[in-house]
Amino acid sequence: MTKIITALMRQKIRFPASIWLVSFLLTLGLTSGWQRTEATTPQRLVQAGTAQNALTNLLTQVDAAASRGDVKGVLQFYSPSFTHGDGLNIQTLEKSLISLWQRYPKLQYSTKLLSSKSEGNGIIAETETKITGLPSGNGNNLALNATIKSRQRIENGKIVRQDILAERTLLTSGSKPPQIDFKLPQQLLVGQKYNFDAIVQEPLGDDFLLGTALEEPIQPEKFLNPTPVDLELLTSGGLFKTGQAPSTPGSQWLSAVILRGNGMTMVTQRLQIVKK
Repeated sequence: MTKIITALMRQKIRFPASIWLVSFLLTLGLTSGWQRTEATTPQRLVQAGTAQNALTNLLTQVDAAASRGDVKGVLQFYSPSFTHGDGLNIQTLEKSLISLWQRYPKLQYSTKLLSSKSEGNGIIAETETKITGLPSGNGNNLALNATIKSRQRIENGKIVRQDILAERTLLTSGSKPPQIDFKLPQQLLVGQKYNFDAIVQEPLGDDFLLGTALEEPIQPEKFLNPTPVDLELLTSGGLFKTGQAPSTPGSQWLSAVILRGNGMTMVTQRLQIVKK
């Protein structure tokens, strides 16, 4: 038994690219319909007080289109000068979406409009999208659930800017992935100390737990280059870590991976670092 545990502890796993790419799924939520409706909806509907219903109806239509995974069809609604808060541009966004949809060919979207307003020659819309992906037949047995809040700026029917406000992604595999209570603040001040817990809810019985915690800055190259991590034997019912926010503002991913005999769970949350 000791040899088996030692062998497992030496294994490296890679966070699937999708755990980093899922941030960009939300950009699809405000694309396909804008070109058709910009002449009659944005500014005038906002002024008339009916933008909420119009945008909600539009998002419902676009959710269905995005679920088809048509990369070229989606990207035609992006400005060539598109920018993203995480440092992506239109070229790296395309590569990211292709990689993601190869791994998850059957994603389902449900987008809710949180707010919208006119600003200069554009519209600022904040949305929340829930995304689900069941295990596919291409050898990928991971199930995905994500919730993402985002802010988009749309000008002349094109998305010109996006910023992710909050996100959490859950990936599970196996017949009985661990149920995890994941405790982490969404925002910290620079230099602030914090606790990071991922607690397994079910009794362990005779199972061993392997796991690790990972903290990384959000960088464009991470979206296409999954990070290898070492799993370690956990002597308690989960992961219990302390950390300290960096001294400069920005965003980080904090992740927990926990593996037991019949399943694995991976949780990633965005952590915003802000000044006082």
